[in-house]
Amino acid sequence: MLRLLGILVTLVAAIGAAVLTWPQFFRLEQTFPFAQIVSLRGVVVTACAVLAVVMLLLCLIRPMRAFAASVLVIAVVTGVINGGILFTRGTGESSLTTPGEEAIRVMTWNTAGAATDASIIAKTAVAMQVDIVALPETSIETGTEVAVLMREMGRPMWAHHEDFGDQAGYEEWDANSTSLLISPDLGDYAVVESESAGTSNTSQVPSVVAMPVDGEGPIVVAVHAVAPRAAHMAAWRADLQWLADQCAADDVIMAGDFNATVDHMERLGVDDATLGRCRDATTATGNGGVGTWSTEWPALLGAPIDHVLATDAWTATGSVVLDSLDGSGGDHRPVVVQFERAR
Repeated sequence: MLRLLGILVTLVAAIGAAVLTWPQFFRLEQTFPFAQIVSLRGVVVTACAVLAVVMLLLCLIRPMRAFAASVLVIAVVTGVINGGILFTRGTGESSLTTPGEEAIRVMTWNTAGAATDASIIAKTAVAMQVDIVALPETSIETGTEVAVLMREMGRPMWAHHEDFGDQAGYEEWDANSTSLLISPDLGDYAVVESESAGTSNTSQVPSVVAMPVDGEGPIVVAVHAVAPRAAHMAAWRADLQWLADQCAADDVIMAGDFNATVDHMERLGVDDATLGRCRDATTATGNGGVGTWSTEWPALLGAPIDHVLATDAWTATGSVVLDSLDGSGGDHRPVVVQFERAR
């Protein structure tokens, strides 16, 4: 009886490991709780390592040897596969190449409202020589202050924003607002009118869609999708689909807090792209496995949910995830990507 129970537990463990490692195969990557677990592959690798050590010790007990050895193999294989996925997506490139004449740099940083000082945001953006700054959870007042500070540092910006006010239930903090800064060098931009009903914007927290006034240059989307909490799973899935739909034109750049990893986006890409027609820049440049949330965890244990994506009009030539700012107040790490015009 105990042997049969051991076999049953081993089979369940093997199936569970397969689902947690590649939920896309089972079409569960957007389903609670698998969506949450697959976001933390670094934690899965660590848990597998701990489990492997425990099973190795249990192998010393003769009656449990067969069961422990079976679970040990499952833990090792699962850990190796998840670690390999992280490694292939990139675990930390930290430099950007010298930008060419047509290069642009894009930064996204979920600032957690007033938790991150405007001067830190401005200094970081200027130091990284960025042309586009997506700031989820940032009021237009703070966004404007950042733009003014950047102008005083010699890098002027136009500030745009979208605000849901008190309609989304986040009126007590700045999650109801997203700001977008764009360099005048890219031309004049206007924000596309949207609404908080979710039909022409993300559902619970706002995104910003900015179009070039003269039709020249990329459509720029500052992204904030709702977090995939148990009560908001349907809204989160709708947000990802809406964002995929925004990446249908030839020339689009998206940046922000997607509250999703590339695993969650896999079925939403077109022609092998990541989301709609956009491709994830950090995965292409060696940082796709680096966690951007939460700053309280080591980067390789965190969830890579902040992204910069672009269509084939742009080629990503480098990226950095700035973990040197973990003590600045917010719970997300800034991501900076450099693009060159595709030839």
